[in-house]
Amino acid sequence: MLKSLFNWKVLLNLVVAIGVFVGLVWLTFRWLEYHTNHGQEIPVPNIVNKSVQEAIKILDDSGLEYEVDSFNYDPKYRPFQVLQVYPVPGSRVKDGRAIQLRVNPRTWAKVEVPDVINKYSGLAFQRLEQVGLKVGDTIYEPSIQKDAVIRILFNGNEVKPKTKLARFSTVDVVIGSGPMRNIAIPNVVGLTVKEARQVIARSMFEVGLVDHEDGSKDESDVIYYQDPAAGDVRDQGMQIDLWASKRTLAELSAKIEQLNSTYRMKVDTALPPIQYQEMPVRQEPSQDVPPPPVTPRRENPKPSTDAVKTDASKATVKPATSVTENKPKTTASNTSSSSGNTSANKPAAATQKPAEKPKAKKVVVE
Repeated sequence: MLKSLFNWKVLLNLVVAIGVFVGLVWLTFRWLEYHTNHGQEIPVPNIVNKSVQEAIKILDDSGLEYEVDSFNYDPKYRPFQVLQVYPVPGSRVKDGRAIQLRVNPRTWAKVEVPDVINKYSGLAFQRLEQVGLKVGDTIYEPSIQKDAVIRILFNGNEVKPKTKLARFSTVDVVIGSGPMRNIAIPNVVGLTVKEARQVIARSMFEVGLVDHEDGSKDESDVIYYQDPAAGDVRDQGMQIDLWASKRTLAELSAKIEQLNSTYRMKVDTALPPIQYQEMPVRQEPSQDVPPPPVTPRRENPKPSTDAVKTDASKATVKPATSVTENKPKTTASNTSSSSGNTSANKPAAATQKPAEKPKAKKVVVE
């Protein structure tokens, strides 16, 4: 068996098979080198800080592709300036490789204006700052919606919600300051319904009920009656009811009189005017009320332990002085208060105590 393996025919076939295998491997690598441009590399040019137009022209001349990506806007650099390049300049890449360019955009990215109309001003300011918009001037305008956002202005022009503006743009906000008071109601009698709506809106009022005589909703009907009447004073935002018809005012005189009896107050001029007289002010005489008597506060003297005991037997009693009927009586208090007056012929001045008011009884109600 070993003899048959070393036969020259077997060895020849083995050599041919090895040669064919090596040839296929060599041809495969050669084809890959040709297809992938193996060994043919191009250095990436330095295009940082150049404009995007110049960078694209340089890459086209070098045989390289490019992809432009907008970078975050930086006001320190020029618009459309190349800020970053990948792969970095100096790297060697193959022909046809795509180079990524990070370019500074012309301005900030645009954001949508949020819907803050008729919202509270504090909440509206917070919402505008969240999306990246700055609030500039705050303009107050008479409106029944107090402290609510009425309009948003950009460069003096009104912008609607969801309008796209550049980020960090400054917008002005118009806020309602409350309704105006005591505004004269305009006269719209004789105008069409369409014209009356415009006049009422300019006067800062609102159109209420519109009663068409024929039941239609034709805006060309003429106003023949309004309530409240022209010249009355009302606050801003009040509604004005209108009555319209295709007929003339002369033909509607009876209807106008009927409406006057319903919506207008009648003043009877036949009655004499009411006269008001002022009542004289009666001045009562002032009476001097005597001040209430001041009762002296009695103090109980503290008993002294060192007091000298008096002997009852040594105490002498003075005899009472006899007083005739014509002389006034003296009280014990007057006798004790008069110091050094020992003469029985001179009576002491009697003092009169004011009558004390009876104390009110306390009643307990259970």
